[in-house]
Amino acid sequence: MSAVDELFTQLRARGEKAFIPFITAGDPNLQATSQLLAALVAQGSHLCEVGIPYSDPIADGPVIQASYTRVLKSGIGLEDIFQMLQKTVRALAAPVVTMVSHSIIHRRGPANYVEAAKQAHVSGLIVPDLPVEESSELQAICRDVDMSLIQLITPNTPPNRAEQIIAATTGFIYYVSVVGITGERQKLPQEILESVQSLQEKTSLPVCIGFGISTPDHIRMLAPVADGIIVGSAIVRRFGSTPIKADAAGMDPETLKEVEAYVKTLTTALAAC
Repeated sequence: MSAVDELFTQLRARGEKAFIPFITAGDPNLQATSQLLAALVAQGSHLCEVGIPYSDPIADGPVIQASYTRVLKSGIGLEDIFQMLQKTVRALAAPVVTMVSHSIIHRRGPANYVEAAKQAHVSGLIVPDLPVEESSELQAICRDVDMSLIQLITPNTPPNRAEQIIAATTGFIYYVSVVGITGERQKLPQEILESVQSLQEKTSLPVCIGFGISTPDHIRMLAPVADGIIVGSAIVRRFGSTPIKADAAGMDPETLKEVEAYVKTLTTALAAC
């Protein structure tokens, strides 16, 4: 079992749902990312998702795209991110998974990438641009080292393809709540509830919902059917105006307080469901 499997086994035994925040590695700097991870866990997050900056993100909206661009311009690289995670994650009371383009994995070599991620205490990979038909090699590599390979299902995924994705997934299913890219929405479609319930009839894997979620009301709507809730753009936006410096000493204290207070409203709402 990976650390992700163990987490959801424990949560299900307690009747709890996972809160999963997303942040971009290196935005606004690596020390800030380390501080943010610790703060997010302290405010009740159960698992953290860290985005590996990439020049051509597939499904990310303008907020996360801009954060990736800021980091890439700063000169922060993959090795820097892995070194930061190696020092940070082992002290966290929560697993960390990365959102990473398959292009990055392919360029480094799947076995080498997974080995480096494992050494950095990463427990799972979310690879949004990896077609399920081409995932067998990475599946095998991840399975051999108890690394979860988390794949996405969208509202437009045909049923037969959803079954293929389920069979190729470990850790949890990432269910995309809306058609389109990441970013905050005022309202989420009611059809999500029925779609997730239908999906859960096909698998025992946890189903976590992401894209567009930003308010306690969104969480109260989705919690009855979700095993976990993922929030990204609404968090990243709150430190998007902070200048990036690769050698900076951390996060601006006021910005950190703002992020902590916001995340606390969401984890409190989820805990009450």
